[in-house]
Amino acid sequence: MSLSAKGLGTLKGKPKVPWNVLRDFWRGYSKNKGAIFGLLFLIVLAVSAISADWMTRYGPMDTGIGLPLQPPSSCFLMGTDDLARDIFSGVMHGARVSLMVGFTAAFTATLIGVIIGSVSGYFGGSTDYILMKLCELFQSVPRFLLALVIVVFFGNTIWNVVIVIGILSWPRMGRLVRSQFLQLREMEFVMAAKASGMSSARIIFRQIMPNTLHVVFVTVSLEVGAAIITEAGLSYLGAGDPNLMSWGRMLYNAQRFLRTAWWLAIFPGSAIFATVLSLNLIGDGLNDALNPKLRQR
Repeated sequence: MSLSAKGLGTLKGKPKVPWNVLRDFWRGYSKNKGAIFGLLFLIVLAVSAISADWMTRYGPMDTGIGLPLQPPSSCFLMGTDDLARDIFSGVMHGARVSLMVGFTAAFTATLIGVIIGSVSGYFGGSTDYILMKLCELFQSVPRFLLALVIVVFFGNTIWNVVIVIGILSWPRMGRLVRSQFLQLREMEFVMAAKASGMSSARIIFRQIMPNTLHVVFVTVSLEVGAAIITEAGLSYLGAGDPNLMSWGRMLYNAQRFLRTAWWLAIFPGSAIFATVLSLNLIGDGLNDALNPKLRQR
């Protein structure tokens, strides 16, 4: 049986109400216990990032609030750094920066990748050839190295970091969407749409695109984690925004004290690890819930 024109929103050609769609999605997603853990962790982290100003007594940039390099205690849950800044405040406010960079950069990469991948896969021919050569050009240059050069050259503001990461991250999404379009454009419901005189734009966005959403959503979750790691790497090398506290910048500040003050690196490093792991687990759950082949098992 071919995929329906409504993709995820239909089953056997009969429209499904939104509640049934959400129920079926959650039924498939909740089977993966790791995905549940990842979702809960990300929700708690997002709430903590939003309410960081109320959860912390000090600002992330406030200096001299205690003794320098003070280990974790009842007064400072995660200790202080060499400038007597609160590590707990830095981790909470750093979550806000890292999540903003991760999701915004992933959205930018997804938008570019979906447009290029869909056009390339649907039209094929010379259009496909040119766009895939462009994709290969982006993939042939080390992404992190190029991002570092661009940020240093144009300025290391947070929005420059977001734009650079997003623009350099679209090839994976583009290739995955293209591969889906190459398969789906030959299916019966697409042929019927063409025979009825439907425009190419409507076929791409109304007929084929809904059937690629499982690939898009899963890849987005991975791209968010990759963007967070890239931003942390740039900040670790001193190329992040100096006006904002991020997990990568905290690791950069901790370099000189790795042997004497372990808490400076452990807490932001653990935050990066747990966040990226939770995003990967969420990606697995989305794949279980949205992938048509897995849902038929």
